[in-house]
Amino acid sequence: MNIDFSDIEYLENPDEITLKADFQQFLLSLDVPTIIDITGKDPKRCRVIVTLLHGNEPSGLIAIHRWLTSNGELPSPETNLRFIICSVEAANATPLLSHRFLEKGLDINRCFGNSQNHGYYKRAKAIENAINEVSPEVVVDLHNTSGSGPAFAVSPLLSTRGLSLTSFFCDAIILSGLELGALMEQDFNCPTITIECGGANDEQAHEVAFEGIHQLASCPSIDNFHQEKSVEIVYKPLRLELKPHKSLSYSNHNEGNNGVTLLSKIEQFNFGGAHKGQMLGWLDEHGLDNLQLINENQENVISDYFTVRDNQLVCATNLRIFMATPSFEIAQNDCLFYIVNLTGSSSI
Repeated sequence: MNIDFSDIEYLENPDEITLKADFQQFLLSLDVPTIIDITGKDPKRCRVIVTLLHGNEPSGLIAIHRWLTSNGELPSPETNLRFIICSVEAANATPLLSHRFLEKGLDINRCFGNSQNHGYYKRAKAIENAINEVSPEVVVDLHNTSGSGPAFAVSPLLSTRGLSLTSFFCDAIILSGLELGALMEQDFNCPTITIECGGANDEQAHEVAFEGIHQLASCPSIDNFHQEKSVEIVYKPLRLELKPHKSLSYSNHNEGNNGVTLLSKIEQFNFGGAHKGQMLGWLDEHGLDNLQLINENQENVISDYFTVRDNQLVCATNLRIFMATPSFEIAQNDCLFYIVNLTGSSSI
């Protein structure tokens, strides 16, 4: 597929014919990244919602389409809204909404803030420009978790406005010190958060996205918003990754495989407690040398968090695990899951 990485389509207050009967038909009508601008009661202000950076994470698209069509006519938000639908080509690849990115392509959510100006880096820059040109009050990037689990927010910075924004969608935010080239790491002179709505096949995830959009759209002032529920803050997760050229498999029992074998139901630990001594899988004769857990000082601290019991991969301390996935492709090419020490959180 030949892709023009600079091409973006703009839709302003689209009618029901343009929006189609359902989100699948609407998605199939799109050829390139698409921006939908909705005029609000106060057109001097704008809020931005981004979705489908990954083509297999549909909750944001489903929720946006539902919000745009819920009353048979376009809603009237308090401020202008700019929706940005990104990886249209990947989302439209067969089977629909099953490809994180195209074969031989790149994960665009690792391409932001980069000086390169070709391919997916060029598209990332175009998305950044589309956000900056409306000087937004807030930017929300809607995703699905790679495995089933509850919704949570992620942000590199904390602010009162960011906490209020989080409370529209969920009750927990992860303060991330990671630098991955993600959209949320970019400075748009306003709070920017990622919302992991839950699993891509979970109806509740679609509902989280819709209710959050509805609350964001109908809130006159985020600064003066009375936050009705507390938001738990989880500090600085670490990414558990395979070392290069190490093997990964999943099983319910030890099969003596090379590299790392994770429990088939590893996603059951998502955003829950994994106590000291909890077994998460099995390792070959190389043990923890199959894995890396890089801290902010670029040190591999794997042995501070995990240990080997016989040939089992075991928690060395009480951990919180999230984004654990049964997807071999995601786990091998991105990370196995994220962890934080269970003591590393508070509520505001």
